[in-house]
Amino acid sequence: MGVKLFNLPDPGEGLVEADVVTWKIKPGDTVKVNDVVVEIETAKSLVELPIPWAGTVVELLVEEGATVDVGSPIVSIEVEGAESETPSSTPAADTAVQGAAPDSQAAKEDEKERVANLVGYGAVAGSTQRRARRTAPPATPSRKSAELAGQVTGSADTPQPKSAELAGQVAGSADKRGKVLAKPPVRKFAKDNGVDLSAITPSRPDGVITRAEVEAHLTSLVETGRSDVGAATSAETRGGAERETRTPIKGVRKMTAQAMAGSAFTAPHVTEFITVDMTRTMELVDRLKADREFKGVKVTPLLVLAKALCVAVKRNPEINASWDETAQEIVVKHYVNLGIAASTPRGLIVPNIKDADRMNLRELAEAMGSLVETAREGKTPPADMSGGSITITNVGVFGVDNGTPIINPGEAAILCFGAVRKMPWVVTDASGKDTIVPRQVTQLSLAFDHRLVDGDLGSRFLADVAALLEDPGKALVWG
Repeated sequence: MGVKLFNLPDPGEGLVEADVVTWKIKPGDTVKVNDVVVEIETAKSLVELPIPWAGTVVELLVEEGATVDVGSPIVSIEVEGAESETPSSTPAADTAVQGAAPDSQAAKEDEKERVANLVGYGAVAGSTQRRARRTAPPATPSRKSAELAGQVTGSADTPQPKSAELAGQVAGSADKRGKVLAKPPVRKFAKDNGVDLSAITPSRPDGVITRAEVEAHLTSLVETGRSDVGAATSAETRGGAERETRTPIKGVRKMTAQAMAGSAFTAPHVTEFITVDMTRTMELVDRLKADREFKGVKVTPLLVLAKALCVAVKRNPEINASWDETAQEIVVKHYVNLGIAASTPRGLIVPNIKDADRMNLRELAEAMGSLVETAREGKTPPADMSGGSITITNVGVFGVDNGTPIINPGEAAILCFGAVRKMPWVVTDASGKDTIVPRQVTQLSLAFDHRLVDGDLGSRFLADVAALLEDPGKALVWG
């Protein structure tokens, strides 16, 4: 019998870490090959990980809520006929103690070949390895600096230069920080909570600070009323209630922030607006709900809008494109991977329906229903989050009339769908007489990347979508 370590596998999509959400096992449990043992959250989705061996759970090496680097051990399993492994032989342990291994040893670790496990998990060699950190050797103090240090530590009666005092303080604090040992997840937890690791005395023989010690340090600071954790954890209370709540930026929120900031400050956004009479579309929705061909699927105005967008893309294919900065090319896509922005408990995600333009209305309704259900459960796979070509965001479900959305990275446009309201509308009859009647009205806005979409193209595309919503029968002509 030997103890094997199950390392966090590579989730793909260029991700190098994940958060442990829920353990499905506990020490002493018996597991079989491909049993799901843990649920993790990456920056894009929730993923259930199966175990590649049969055996008995020895220890859970990572607690729920911790952020773990790819390749780090997360659970140990006692497997019959296997050779025992130790955490010290894993990449996570190597990175925990900075500068502990010489360059020659690090080179030998790089030469080791990773072996894929039974269920296809495992990091691709070299894809997620991080360059080993090096710490500079402590400098030998010069005679002059030694004299300065002696002056700083001398009698308080002797006036000292302020610059010398500051230099001594900085040097002392730097030496103190250089001795701190902690694993990357612990360092991240401490940083998120504003804790200076040099203020914690480790209890382990190897001098490595644990997450439990950081948490205990935080607790002691709260109990004693100290404020040296800084603004990140200080929260004045009034009437027993905290005045601030701080949430670590990670997972979907971190990914969304990076994507939106990158898009907003890279693509020059232009937004156009149009008001649309949706009355005929709403009548169509009511008829489809009663049609037996659509029994069992959800029919909404968003469904008709999605189909209208696909038809409009066919008439204006350049709107369905992306900007390739590296190749200095505009890539026009001859398929529509339609993204639907979805608000979930984990944050905003934009899964997409592959080849939406090839689907009939019934197939599109089924795909949208499945996409929304999977997103709400937090089970959207990474494949559904990549490869989008154009997006719809529906702010109307919140009663909002319109917005200026940010383009999803890698796309050229995003269409915003506002609330449908009954409003007065001027209708002109066949004789040219105008009358004011109540109609179902909505507002659409289109944000597009002005590097590759001119105002003419953006305007024509938005006008085509509006025309299809005003008269869905045009789809039969435009095809």
